[in-house]
Amino acid sequence: MVVVLIIGVLVGLSVGAYSGAKKVAWDTRRKGDLESIKSALEIYRTDCGSYPSDVTFGQNLVGSGICNGNTYMSPVPTDPKPAIFSYRYSLSGATYALCAYLETGSSSVLGCGGNCGTQVCNYRVQVP
Repeated sequence: MVVVLIIGVLVGLSVGAYSGAKKVAWDTRRKGDLESIKSALEIYRTDCGSYPSDVTFGQNLVGSGICNGNTYMSPVPTDPKPAIFSYRYSLSGATYALCAYLETGSSSVLGCGGNCGTQVCNYRVQVP
């Protein structure tokens, strides 16, 4: 009986640690995705003269105007849990913000224009 109890406690602890590690890994991917998108947007601006008016996550980022037809990212990444969370892009003049919800984050940030899926965005990459 004692052995079964000890095994049960160890399994419970390992499941909790695994769940926390998955959240950290997903958040790391989210941060990396936003940095990759940021790089593609900067190349887009260099070629096209401005940032795109909209970014469709999960679709190709294709140039318009003078750079019509050029593909800058194929496809633009989506959140690793797309049924629950999403990325957000907002353009304001010569600046933009890319936002996400981090599962291990605790505070919300201003300037993301709303929710990142089912939660308020709490991580932002902004230029400049």
